[in-house]
Amino acid sequence: MSVLVYTENWDGKFKKLSFEQVSYASEIAKNINTSVVALSIGNVEETELKKLGDYGASKVISVNETKLDNLANQAYAKVISQAAKKEESTILVFANNYTGKAIAPRVSVKLKAGLVSGITALPINYEPFTVRKKVFTSKAFADVIIKSPFKVLTIAQNSFGLIETENKAQIENFAPELSDEDFRTKVEDVHKITGKVLLNDAEIVVSGGRGMKGSENWGPIEELANLLGAATACSRPVSDEEWRPHDEHVGQTGKIIAPNLYFALGISGAIQHLGGVSSSKYIVAINKDNDAPIFEAADYGIIGDVHKILPELINAVKEMKAAEN
Repeated sequence: MSVLVYTENWDGKFKKLSFEQVSYASEIAKNINTSVVALSIGNVEETELKKLGDYGASKVISVNETKLDNLANQAYAKVISQAAKKEESTILVFANNYTGKAIAPRVSVKLKAGLVSGITALPINYEPFTVRKKVFTSKAFADVIIKSPFKVLTIAQNSFGLIETENKAQIENFAPELSDEDFRTKVEDVHKITGKVLLNDAEIVVSGGRGMKGSENWGPIEELANLLGAATACSRPVSDEEWRPHDEHVGQTGKIIAPNLYFALGISGAIQHLGGVSSSKYIVAINKDNDAPIFEAADYGIIGDVHKILPELINAVKEMKAAEN
């Protein structure tokens, strides 16, 4: 028996999210006296694969198949299901990102497994296997019991700290059984965004709402984001007004994110918006309405005019950076 982790790579490199998954799986494995097997799909160098061992993987299965260079949901699900059976893995861990959300349900069907998504903590019980997740935009928790032999979990980004170990991972190549039927979608071309921090991967996000009063006032938000190495985001009304691109919209009907630090600038904090950012480690809110719902979710709040406070915040960050240099 083992715990299997699907570790996504980006251009042959693993990000913090992958190491979080392995750390999470390693803690589960300790509690049930088993080992962690990490699965990597794509062209990843052995030195990079071995990094997964630093966070608790005893074995890393590498699938380097040209057909799998681009994400193919059905094929990936088949590979992961085959690996789970080969390694006798009864618990499978995915990231709760676009890739995980696309693949985990398919794997769940193939293995006839119970699936719980968006986990933010270790299981609270192993007999019966019980996990706790946030519901109703983080206003409540639900304890979910998985009774099936196989169990599939997706964990939210930044919900579990990195735990380094002295472990050394064994690298093993794996050739899955695939057919043309597993590749029903053909990728003609791939366009990569460069020079910009991607919203889903960002550790810090600077987000604006209707309180910014128009697209012409977005300069300070972008300036603060650049200073902090952050991504920019917005509330739904902002994207609906086309002040900002729709791919920056965060909330229940947009992107669900979990950065370490989230700045909510001129955002009132409607329940739909909070549903997309409530897993942030820290939330800083600036709003002139002291009754704005965002303050109930915020760790730090400033009541005042965002157009006056934001320039002062930018100057403070500049002074801090100058002092560091």
